Amino acid sequence: MKEPDFEQIARLPIIRYYEEAFRKATGVPLVVAPPGESATRLSFGRCENAFCTLATGTPVGCAACLEVQVRARRGVASQGRPTQVNCFAGLSDVAVPVTVRGRHVATLMSGQVFRREPTQRDFQIVLNVMAAGRDREWEGRLRRAYFSTPVVTADRFEAVIQLLGVFSQYLSDHIDRLAMESGADEPLAVSNAKRFVQARVEEPITLAQVVEHVRVSRFHFCRLFKRATGMTLTQYVTRVRLEKAKTLLVDPSLRISEVVYASGFGSIPRFNSVFKRHMGMAPTAYRVALQSQLPN
Repeated sequence: MKEPDFEQIARLPIIRYYEEAFRKATGVPLVVAPPGESATRLSFGRCENAFCTLATGTPVGCAACLEVQVRARRGVASQGRPTQVNCFAGLSDVAVPVTVRGRHVATLMSGQVFRREPTQRDFQIVLNVMAAGRDREWEGRLRRAYFSTPVVTADRFEAVIQLLGVFSQYLSDHIDRLAMESGADEPLAVSNAKRFVQARVEEPITLAQVVEHVRVSRFHFCRLFKRATGMTLTQYVTRVRLEKAKTLLVDPSLRISEVVYASGFGSIPRFNSVFKRHMGMAPTAYRVALQSQLPN
């Protein structure tokens, strides 16, 4: 069985879906990071807290942020469970491990929020630490960003961690299934077929299209694919669509019909039937179960 590495995991379409769905559902940023520590600060990209972006533009802020991230990632690696840390400015971060068959393969990094309302005195302490050489305009932008940072209550923060745990377990299961489906000596035609399906999952996909893409005979491809994955192409397409649908169901703003067509099923009755057969519950029940993990 091929062991996944982080570069392979990071290329999975489901990672991007998770990060976006989590942000929409909670208002808190999420990034999937490599396991272990890093010599450079991890950026949350376009979803990063505005205060963190400004603060880490200074040598002091960048070094302080890196130190917090190292502590969080070190805690996850040594303890194998969620780790919470606070930065010098009073913001909380959380790291949650993703493990596959006991191996730490990725870390979910989230947070950049306050646990209580910040005060003017709090901000002045932050300013004293990092404002050397900065002008009034920069201080004004830092102040606005600081007091615009979300404040998350203890209950809501615990719900965020619970949801990260759900994501972590689901990612673990998904990565493990992909690893089981891919042998170390997987034929090129099979790898190309998988990439073709994953890139076009929302579209109708036929065996004829795939065979033409991978340039082998229909009979040879079917035998090759079944031997390499343990599934027919149709079964594999269904599995990929289910994975995308499950991720999309996290987003409460999406109607079931939108999930159906975005994941390529094309028919609500067919989607309901396939989902219940594979998951043991209807899509609406699955969504309710996920939503129960979210803050009220």
